[in-house]
Amino acid sequence: MGKNRVVVTGIGAVTPVGNNTDVFWKNICDGRSGVDRIALFDPADFDSKIAGQIKDFDPSMYLGQKDIRRMDRFVQLAVACSKMALENSGLDLDKENKDRIGVLIGSGIGGLKVIEDQHNVLLQKGPSRVSPFLIPMLIIDMASGHVAIQFGLKGPNFAIATACASGSHAIGEAFRIIQRGEADIMVTGGTETAITPLGVAGFCKMKALSTRNEEPERASRPFDRDRDGFVIGEGAGILLLEDLDHAKRRGAAIYAELAGFGMTADAYHITSPSPEGEGAARAMKLALDDASLNPGDIDYINAHGTSTPFNDRCETKAIKTVFGDYVKKIPVSSTKSMTGHLLGASGGVELIACVLSMKHGIIPPTINYENPDPECDLDYVPNTARECTVKYAISNSLGFGGHNSALVVKKY
Repeated sequence: MGKNRVVVTGIGAVTPVGNNTDVFWKNICDGRSGVDRIALFDPADFDSKIAGQIKDFDPSMYLGQKDIRRMDRFVQLAVACSKMALENSGLDLDKENKDRIGVLIGSGIGGLKVIEDQHNVLLQKGPSRVSPFLIPMLIIDMASGHVAIQFGLKGPNFAIATACASGSHAIGEAFRIIQRGEADIMVTGGTETAITPLGVAGFCKMKALSTRNEEPERASRPFDRDRDGFVIGEGAGILLLEDLDHAKRRGAAIYAELAGFGMTADAYHITSPSPEGEGAARAMKLALDDASLNPGDIDYINAHGTSTPFNDRCETKAIKTVFGDYVKKIPVSSTKSMTGHLLGASGGVELIACVLSMKHGIIPPTINYENPDPECDLDYVPNTARECTVKYAISNSLGFGGHNSALVVKKY
């Protein structure tokens, strides 16, 4: 039996450069950075004092006060973006079989802030004062759970946690569920809000974060010779994936077709990618094979591109391995140069960027690319967006633990 075709019919994003997809898209095409000094807490004692923070997000636009109090911020963002994606899709839920609509949302870390806050309550006031909502607020599956509850969606429902690959893995598995005919529609993507004292302290101790504190907007510089670490960010990106026949029956507007998914493990190190990018290369090859495409078919790669010395070098090697002589003809950009690294949310937000690049014929740039690195010598679309017809694109996500994911989208 053939696999069902899967299309994208709705999108929703809340990011450091915009609280909806239109503003997000305009700002990344304009090359605007969302990085600034941390305002969510006092970063004075931290080596890295900067982050890609969401500005002026109001959860009451999407949720009642009772629900807001019972949700960690990462869940609030997931619900908000899911509501955006559902509305954007034109789907009338009252006319749908909700048993055939599922939710699969990834997060790398989950409710870190509520853990910190309630641990302080425990130490200062004792166990009797800890919130009864602590556990349901912190666990990663509650993003999917709350979205299902809010909209009455009773199909497949679970969560994926593979660090920075969480959003991409969630989308890939949602894709497979529809291909197999187990659901008609999946609400999927990633969400993350780990800009907390403990989260930033942990990444600082790993020496993973940029310390370009005096120039926040210039700190995230993927593939640039002077990159010194990633900039932690927060956000969510949710897509509505739909069986093509179902989408056509209801006259849905289609953004793009999701055509391929590949996932691998480095089996190498807890945080560092394998030196030659072997695992990332295999993920891209698997995704291309799954989409029945050749390397020369790809018009754009949205790179993982974190702005860490090791990751960018290894990903460049992986891209060269897969695309060979054709590699110099493929634009490769990292939208993390503007958003910072959204961790488990990055795969959802970056696939939305790929989908919009197809719709609008524009490739967003890699900003802050000023000094070429001899070991990173591809076309990184430096500093300025580029008009380009994009028929096929790849989005890469690579996570701590050696988790690699690649998604292929094609113009419908």
